[in-house]
Amino acid sequence: MKNVLFVASECVPFIKTGGLADVVGSLPKNFDKDRFDCRVILPKYLCIDQKWKDQMEYVDHFYMDFYGASRYVGILKLEYEDIMYYFIDNEFYFNGPRPYGDMLWDIEKFTFFSRAALSALPVIGFQPDIVHCHDWQTGVVPVYLKDSFRGGEFYWNMKSVMTIHNLKFQGVWDYKTIQSITGLSDYYFVPDKLKDYENGNLLKGGITYADKVTTVSNTYASEIQSEFYGEGLDGLMRARQNDLWGIVNGIDYDLYNPKKDKFLVANYDVDNFRKEKIKNKKALQKELGLAEDPKCMMIGIVSRLTSQKGLDLIDRVMDEICQDAIQIVVLGMGEEQYENMFRHFAWKYSDKVSANIYYSEEMSHKIYASCDAFLMPSLFEPCGLSQLMSLRYGTVPIVRETGGLKDTVEAYNEYENKGTGFSFTNYNAHEMMGAIRYAEKIFYDRKRDWNRIVDRAMMADFSWKKSAEIYEQLYDLL
Repeated sequence: MKNVLFVASECVPFIKTGGLADVVGSLPKNFDKDRFDCRVILPKYLCIDQKWKDQMEYVDHFYMDFYGASRYVGILKLEYEDIMYYFIDNEFYFNGPRPYGDMLWDIEKFTFFSRAALSALPVIGFQPDIVHCHDWQTGVVPVYLKDSFRGGEFYWNMKSVMTIHNLKFQGVWDYKTIQSITGLSDYYFVPDKLKDYENGNLLKGGITYADKVTTVSNTYASEIQSEFYGEGLDGLMRARQNDLWGIVNGIDYDLYNPKKDKFLVANYDVDNFRKEKIKNKKALQKELGLAEDPKCMMIGIVSRLTSQKGLDLIDRVMDEICQDAIQIVVLGMGEEQYENMFRHFAWKYSDKVSANIYYSEEMSHKIYASCDAFLMPSLFEPCGLSQLMSLRYGTVPIVRETGGLKDTVEAYNEYENKGTGFSFTNYNAHEMMGAIRYAEKIFYDRKRDWNRIVDRAMMADFSWKKSAEIYEQLYDLL
């Protein structure tokens, strides 16, 4: 039996801002329980819903020297779906309405959390063989394991895995400040360790000192070794390429299940989608005030509205696309320019475009189930979960071939009758439009071929079970 500890800044169902929370919440449940005892440790944020706080059980507390003061570290626990979750309590650090805010404060807060999580292990009596760290917030954990936690029987043989969910976010500040917060010696603040020009970089530390490094798709693992995608760390990623694994994320196949989804007007599966799926489309057209035409091709976009997601490509050709027999439904919030862009097109083409500038779990499920196609033209995409959900719901993805999108969507080939979606290669608005128009052509002129694409999409397996098996292989090497 191997003991594994996940150290992370967020996790469903307790606290979520993005895909990281889905990974940390879903992966531990899918490991072989006879071979792995996997537990999770998180900050006890003030903004965690009260219903979870009411179920937490006090374990113990202690005081820890950190950043020039003696700090309180409380430990609470909660068992949920057969997984034990621990929460590090300190109201000075984990107050506020959101998990993240000011970068300097976040660096101090998550360095405290990283140190406290390791310090709490003898207190809770759990000795992991592998400490699995997620993103820059826990980047200092592998460094501490090779530094101040190295001595003594309890920690000496612990191995660490560092998972990069998005290389863009690295936990960077001037190195003098990071050195004083972490308490690490000058030895670590050189260019081949934590120093990044005049800055300290927590993620760089984690990548340098972890025994293995993973990222969330095979293609992204090779992309980040190039200058364009490497975010300044491409040299380090090349240096660690023998220890770098790309393991694609999964989605929760119980939660995202068109057969049982309580948000849908009509449930369906791969056998009856031809009859039932369209009922969701009609209901959504009515709800959003679009032209009620079940035969019209409907394209969905559920996304953070940021430049990473390729929205400038959509802006460039939206007027042209809206001349076609299509409808576009958008859900999400983000950068003001993109929020206003979609509002503008919804005003200009009111019977064709619906801009829902907010986020709602219920509306996202309705869009995945109602639309015919799903557009995701990302500039870069470490893994992406939206295309996996759209495949699950038989909504054909139209994606750019980057990162996880390339790994999970097989491009349609009309000559061999293969593929689960449509894709384009270069970051170019007219190439994207070409892919959309090709999808329209198949949808309108070759309905039987379109339905076969939907069949294959719904049969694809991107459940967590598959990903968990690859992580287990990785753990077995350590």
